[in-house]
Amino acid sequence: MAQIIDGSLIAKEIRQEIAKQVEQYIAQGYRRPGLSVILIGNDPASEIYVRNKQKACVEVGFESTIHKLESDISQSEISRIIHQLNQDEKVDGILCQLPIPEHLSEQKIIEAIDPKKDVDGFHPINAGRLFSGMDSLLPCTAAGIIQMLKRIDYDFIGKNALVIGRSNIVGKPTAILLLNENCTVTIAHSKTENLAQLCQKADLLVTSAGKENFIRAEYTNPDQVIIDVSINRNQFGKVVGDVDFKEVSPLVKAITPVPGGVGPMTIAMLLENTLTAYLKFVKNNFKEQQESNI
Repeated sequence: MAQIIDGSLIAKEIRQEIAKQVEQYIAQGYRRPGLSVILIGNDPASEIYVRNKQKACVEVGFESTIHKLESDISQSEISRIIHQLNQDEKVDGILCQLPIPEHLSEQKIIEAIDPKKDVDGFHPINAGRLFSGMDSLLPCTAAGIIQMLKRIDYDFIGKNALVIGRSNIVGKPTAILLLNENCTVTIAHSKTENLAQLCQKADLLVTSAGKENFIRAEYTNPDQVIIDVSINRNQFGKVVGDVDFKEVSPLVKAITPVPGGVGPMTIAMLLENTLTAYLKFVKNNFKEQQESNI
Protein backbone atom coordinates (compact mmCIF):
# COMPACT_ATOMS: atom_id res chain seq x y z
CA MET A 1 0.00 0.00 0.00
CA ALA A 2 1.27 3.45 -0.89
CA GLN A 3 2.30 6.08 1.61
CA ILE A 4 -0.65 8.47 1.92
CA ILE A 5 0.68 12.04 1.82
CA ASP A 6 -1.42 13.86 4.40
CA GLY A 7 -1.75 17.41 3.09
CA SER A 8 -4.07 18.36 5.95
CA LEU A 9 -1.46 17.43 8.56
CA ILE A 10 1.39 19.16 6.71
CA ALA A 11 -0.73 22.29 6.22
CA LYS A 12 -1.54 22.31 9.94
CA GLU A 13 2.19 22.22 10.75
CA ILE A 14 2.82 25.14 8.41
CA ARG A 15 -0.03 27.17 9.93
CA GLN A 16 1.42 26.56 13.40
CA GLU A 17 4.83 27.77 12.22
CA ILE A 18 3.29 30.91 10.71
CA ALA A 19 1.30 31.61 13.89
CA LYS A 20 4.50 31.47 15.97
CA GLN A 21 6.21 33.98 13.67
CA VAL A 22 3.22 36.31 13.83
CA GLU A 23 3.24 36.14 17.64
CA GLN A 24 6.91 37.13 17.67
CA TYR A 25 6.32 40.22 15.54
CA ILE A 26 3.24 41.25 17.51
CA ALA A 27 5.31 40.96 20.68
CA GLN A 28 7.82 43.38 19.12
CA GLY A 29 5.07 45.96 18.61
CA TYR A 30 4.32 45.40 14.93
CA ARG A 31 0.79 45.24 13.52
CA ARG A 32 -0.75 41.97 12.41
CA PRO A 33 -0.42 40.79 8.80
CA GLY A 34 -3.45 41.74 6.72
CA LEU A 35 -5.19 39.82 3.93
CA SER A 36 -8.05 41.28 1.87
CA VAL A 37 -10.26 39.01 -0.21
CA ILE A 38 -12.55 40.28 -2.98
CA LEU A 39 -15.65 38.14 -3.49
CA ILE A 40 -17.86 39.02 -6.45
CA GLY A 41 -21.39 37.63 -6.65
CA ASN A 42 -23.03 34.77 -4.74
CA ASP A 43 -21.33 31.59 -5.95
CA PRO A 44 -21.87 29.07 -3.09
CA ALA A 45 -18.55 27.27 -3.62
CA SER A 46 -16.64 30.57 -3.67
CA GLU A 47 -18.32 31.64 -0.44
CA ILE A 48 -17.20 28.39 1.22
CA TYR A 49 -13.62 28.84 -0.04
CA VAL A 50 -13.53 32.42 1.26
CA ARG A 51 -14.86 31.38 4.67
CA ASN A 52 -12.17 28.70 4.88
CA LYS A 53 -9.50 31.25 4.04
CA GLN A 54 -10.83 33.67 6.63
CA LYS A 55 -10.89 30.90 9.24
CA ALA A 56 -7.26 30.06 8.43
CA CYS A 57 -6.30 33.74 8.77
CA VAL A 58 -7.85 33.93 12.23
CA GLU A 59 -6.02 30.75 13.23
CA VAL A 60 -2.58 32.19 12.42
CA GLY A 61 -3.28 35.68 13.79
CA PHE A 62 -3.87 37.60 10.54
CA GLU A 63 -6.33 40.43 10.07
CA SER A 64 -8.76 39.33 7.36
CA THR A 65 -11.28 41.47 5.49
CA ILE A 66 -13.77 40.35 2.87
CA HIS A 67 -15.01 42.80 0.25
CA LYS A 68 -18.27 41.24 -0.96
CA LEU A 69 -19.35 42.87 -4.19
CA GLU A 70 -22.50 42.58 -6.29
CA SER A 71 -22.27 40.44 -9.42
CA ASP A 72 -23.13 43.41 -11.68
CA ILE A 73 -20.21 45.55 -10.47
CA SER A 74 -18.26 47.34 -13.19
CA GLN A 75 -14.64 46.74 -14.09
CA SER A 76 -13.77 50.34 -13.23
CA GLU A 77 -15.30 50.06 -9.75
CA ILE A 78 -13.29 46.90 -9.01
CA SER A 79 -10.14 48.65 -10.20
CA ARG A 80 -10.91 51.54 -7.84
CA ILE A 81 -11.32 49.17 -4.87
CA ILE A 82 -8.10 47.35 -5.70
CA HIS A 83 -6.26 50.67 -5.99
CA GLN A 84 -7.41 51.58 -2.47
CA LEU A 85 -6.21 48.24 -1.13
CA ASN A 86 -2.87 48.68 -2.94
CA GLN A 87 -2.41 51.97 -1.06
CA ASP A 88 -3.50 50.61 2.34
CA GLU A 89 -0.40 49.92 4.45
CA LYS A 90 -2.36 47.54 6.69
CA VAL A 91 -3.08 45.24 3.74
CA ASP A 92 -0.21 42.91 2.83
CA GLY A 93 -2.09 40.56 0.54
CA ILE A 94 -4.94 40.95 -1.95
CA LEU A 95 -6.75 38.23 -3.83
CA CYS A 96 -9.88 38.04 -5.93
CA GLN A 97 -11.78 34.78 -5.48
CA LEU A 98 -12.39 33.01 -8.80
CA PRO A 99 -14.55 32.45 -10.78
CA ILE A 100 -15.91 35.92 -11.49
CA PRO A 101 -18.92 37.05 -13.60
CA GLU A 102 -18.43 36.77 -17.36
CA HIS A 103 -18.65 40.51 -18.05
CA LEU A 104 -15.48 41.11 -16.02
CA SER A 105 -11.87 40.57 -17.13
CA GLU A 106 -9.97 38.23 -14.84
CA GLN A 107 -6.67 39.36 -16.37
CA LYS A 108 -7.39 43.05 -15.74
CA ILE A 109 -8.19 42.29 -12.10
CA ILE A 110 -4.97 40.32 -11.68
CA GLU A 111 -2.89 43.06 -13.30
CA ALA A 112 -4.53 45.76 -11.13
CA ILE A 113 -3.19 44.16 -7.94
CA ASP A 114 0.19 45.44 -6.73
CA PRO A 115 2.67 42.59 -7.47
CA LYS A 116 4.04 42.99 -3.92
CA LYS A 117 0.54 42.16 -2.61
CA ASP A 118 -0.32 39.51 -5.22
CA VAL A 119 -0.55 36.58 -2.79
CA ASP A 120 -2.14 34.35 -5.45
CA GLY A 121 1.09 34.71 -7.43
CA PHE A 122 -0.75 35.32 -10.71
CA HIS A 123 0.48 38.80 -11.67
CA PRO A 124 2.58 38.82 -14.88
CA ILE A 125 5.48 40.37 -12.97
CA ASN A 126 5.49 37.55 -10.43
CA ALA A 127 5.06 34.99 -13.22
CA GLY A 128 8.00 36.52 -15.08
CA ARG A 129 10.16 36.53 -11.96
CA LEU A 130 9.33 32.87 -11.38
CA PHE A 131 10.23 31.99 -14.97
CA SER A 132 13.50 33.92 -14.60
CA GLY A 133 14.44 32.15 -11.37
CA MET A 134 14.04 35.32 -9.30
CA ASP A 135 12.46 35.77 -5.89
CA SER A 136 8.67 36.15 -6.22
CA LEU A 137 5.31 35.36 -4.66
CA LEU A 138 4.52 31.89 -6.00
CA PRO A 139 1.21 30.46 -7.24
CA CYS A 140 -0.19 28.78 -4.13
CA THR A 141 -1.10 25.34 -5.47
CA ALA A 142 2.23 24.88 -7.24
CA ALA A 143 4.14 26.06 -4.17
CA GLY A 144 2.03 23.75 -2.00
CA ILE A 145 2.95 20.74 -4.13
CA ILE A 146 6.67 21.45 -3.77
CA GLN A 147 6.40 22.12 -0.04
CA MET A 148 4.42 18.92 0.46
CA LEU A 149 7.08 16.86 -1.29
CA LYS A 150 9.87 18.53 0.66
CA ARG A 151 8.09 17.76 3.93
CA ILE A 152 8.18 14.03 3.14
CA ASP A 153 11.88 14.34 2.18
CA TYR A 154 11.28 13.61 -1.47
CA ASP A 155 14.52 13.48 -3.48
CA PHE A 156 13.82 15.58 -6.57
CA ILE A 157 17.25 15.43 -8.19
CA GLY A 158 17.21 13.71 -11.55
CA LYS A 159 13.66 12.40 -11.22
CA ASN A 160 11.41 12.18 -14.29
CA ALA A 161 8.42 14.38 -13.46
CA LEU A 162 5.28 14.44 -15.61
CA VAL A 163 2.84 17.32 -15.13
CA ILE A 164 -0.60 16.79 -16.67
CA GLY A 165 -2.15 20.19 -17.31
CA ARG A 166 -0.72 23.43 -18.70
CA SER A 167 -2.69 26.12 -16.88
CA ASN A 168 -1.04 29.30 -15.63
CA ILE A 169 -2.38 28.50 -12.15
CA VAL A 170 -1.09 24.94 -11.69
CA GLY A 171 0.59 23.20 -14.61
CA LYS A 172 3.11 25.74 -15.85
CA PRO A 173 4.31 27.05 -12.45
CA THR A 174 4.53 23.50 -11.07
CA ALA A 175 6.72 22.48 -14.01
CA ILE A 176 9.03 25.46 -13.46
CA LEU A 177 9.33 24.80 -9.73
CA LEU A 178 10.13 21.15 -10.40
CA LEU A 179 12.82 22.24 -12.86
CA ASN A 180 14.23 24.46 -10.12
CA GLU A 181 14.43 21.35 -7.93
CA ASN A 182 16.49 19.60 -10.66
CA CYS A 183 13.78 17.28 -11.97
CA THR A 184 13.54 16.40 -15.65
CA VAL A 185 10.09 17.71 -16.51
CA THR A 186 7.53 16.86 -19.18
CA ILE A 187 4.23 18.72 -19.53
CA ALA A 188 1.29 16.75 -20.93
CA HIS A 189 -2.10 18.10 -22.00
CA SER A 190 -5.25 17.26 -23.97
CA LYS A 191 -3.30 16.92 -27.24
CA THR A 192 -0.57 14.66 -25.84
CA GLU A 193 -0.24 11.26 -27.52
CA ASN A 194 0.63 8.01 -25.72
CA LEU A 195 -0.12 9.55 -22.34
CA ALA A 196 -0.37 6.20 -20.54
CA GLN A 197 3.17 5.31 -21.65
CA LEU A 198 4.51 8.67 -20.49
CA CYS A 199 2.82 8.21 -17.11
CA GLN A 200 4.23 4.72 -16.70
CA LYS A 201 7.77 6.10 -17.03
CA ALA A 202 7.27 8.96 -14.59
CA ASP A 203 8.88 8.89 -11.15
CA LEU A 204 6.66 11.79 -10.12
CA LEU A 205 3.19 12.36 -11.60
CA VAL A 206 1.32 15.61 -10.94
CA THR A 207 -2.14 15.54 -12.45
CA SER A 208 -4.64 18.40 -12.81
CA ALA A 209 -6.69 17.09 -15.74
CA GLY A 210 -10.05 17.59 -14.01
CA LYS A 211 -11.36 14.13 -15.01
CA GLU A 212 -12.70 11.57 -12.58
CA ASN A 213 -10.86 8.20 -12.67
CA PHE A 214 -8.55 9.51 -15.39
CA ILE A 215 -5.44 7.89 -13.87
CA ARG A 216 -5.81 4.12 -13.59
CA ALA A 217 -3.52 1.16 -12.97
CA GLU A 218 -2.02 1.14 -16.46
CA TYR A 219 -0.67 4.68 -15.91
CA THR A 220 1.47 3.75 -12.91
CA ASN A 221 4.66 2.06 -11.74
CA PRO A 222 5.63 0.76 -8.27
CA ASP A 223 8.21 3.52 -7.60
CA GLN A 224 5.89 6.37 -8.56
CA VAL A 225 4.71 9.26 -6.42
CA ILE A 226 1.37 10.77 -7.48
CA ILE A 227 0.15 14.26 -6.61
CA ASP A 228 -3.56 14.57 -7.46
CA VAL A 229 -4.50 18.25 -7.77
CA SER A 230 -7.99 18.00 -9.24
CA ILE A 231 -11.26 18.41 -7.37
CA ASN A 232 -14.17 16.72 -9.15
CA ARG A 233 -17.60 15.58 -8.00
CA ASN A 234 -18.72 12.10 -8.98
CA GLN A 235 -22.28 10.98 -9.71
CA PHE A 236 -22.95 10.63 -5.98
CA GLY A 237 -21.76 14.15 -5.19
CA LYS A 238 -18.56 12.91 -3.55
CA VAL A 239 -15.36 14.93 -4.02
CA VAL A 240 -12.75 12.93 -5.96
CA GLY A 241 -9.57 13.67 -7.90
CA ASP A 242 -8.20 12.49 -11.24
CA VAL A 243 -6.89 9.24 -9.80
CA ASP A 244 -8.91 6.08 -9.29
CA PHE A 245 -7.64 6.02 -5.72
CA LYS A 246 -8.92 2.56 -4.78
CA GLU A 247 -7.34 0.94 -7.83
CA VAL A 248 -4.10 2.93 -7.94
CA SER A 249 -3.06 3.41 -4.29
CA PRO A 250 -1.88 -0.23 -3.78
CA LEU A 251 0.31 0.03 -6.89
CA VAL A 252 2.46 3.14 -6.25
CA LYS A 253 5.00 4.37 -3.71
CA ALA A 254 3.11 7.43 -2.43
CA ILE A 255 -0.06 9.32 -3.27
CA THR A 256 -2.14 12.29 -2.14
CA PRO A 257 -5.79 11.77 -1.23
CA VAL A 258 -8.67 13.91 -2.48
CA PRO A 259 -9.83 15.63 -0.38
CA GLY A 260 -7.11 16.20 2.22
CA GLY A 261 -4.12 16.41 -0.09
CA VAL A 262 -3.24 19.44 -2.19
CA GLY A 263 -6.26 21.55 -1.19
CA PRO A 264 -5.17 22.36 2.38
CA MET A 265 -1.66 23.08 1.12
CA THR A 266 -2.98 25.73 -1.26
CA ILE A 267 -4.49 27.70 1.63
CA ALA A 268 -1.32 27.20 3.70
CA MET A 269 0.76 28.71 0.88
CA LEU A 270 -1.65 31.62 0.62
CA LEU A 271 -0.89 32.34 4.27
CA GLU A 272 2.84 31.85 3.61
CA ASN A 273 2.72 34.36 0.73
CA THR A 274 0.87 36.87 2.93
CA LEU A 275 3.47 36.45 5.66
CA THR A 276 6.27 36.92 3.09
CA ALA A 277 4.68 40.16 1.84
CA TYR A 278 4.18 41.31 5.44
CA LEU A 279 7.81 40.63 6.40
CA LYS A 280 9.04 42.65 3.44
CA PHE A 281 6.85 45.55 4.58
CA VAL A 282 8.09 45.23 8.17
CA LYS A 283 11.74 45.18 7.10
CA ASN A 284 11.31 48.15 4.76
CA ASN A 285 9.41 50.06 7.43
CA PHE A 286 12.12 49.30 10.00
CA LYS A 287 14.81 50.48 7.57
CA GLU A 288 12.92 53.74 6.93
CA GLN A 289 12.60 54.33 10.69
CA GLN A 290 16.34 53.81 11.15
CA GLU A 291 17.14 56.23 8.33
CA SER A 292 14.78 58.89 9.75
CA ASN A 293 16.53 58.64 13.12
CA ILE A 294 19.98 59.31 11.65
